[in-house]
Amino acid sequence: MLVVGYCFGIRCDRHLCEEVQLNLAYRWFCKLDLEDRIPDRSRFSRSRHARFHESETLRHVFEKVLQRCVPWGLAGGEGFTADASVIQADVNRARGTLAGQTITPTPPTT
Repeated sequence: MLVVGYCFGIRCDRHLCEEVQLNLAYRWFCKLDLEDRIPDRSRFSRSRHARFHESETLRHVFEKVLQRCVPWGLAGGEGFTADASVIQADVNRARGTLAGQTITPTPPTT
């Protein structure tokens, strides 16, 4: 189930359990029948901290999956994202500076 969460960007264990409960494709991937109970979310937290925290297991699995995806064209090295958060910037293009240009702070007006 953790692989489903990582692949589909489901960060919260509670949401992951809800999604696997509702989505038949996720259930199939996790080899869960319709009657099977979804593991409690606390199991993931305990496993993540106890077994995987200082282990290279997840990195090893990720690298093996990546090695298999690259020849098929499913993954490449031409781009990456660090975070998918969208944050509205409070900027003014007319007041921008060029790279390498120093900015002189102006004292606040009273």
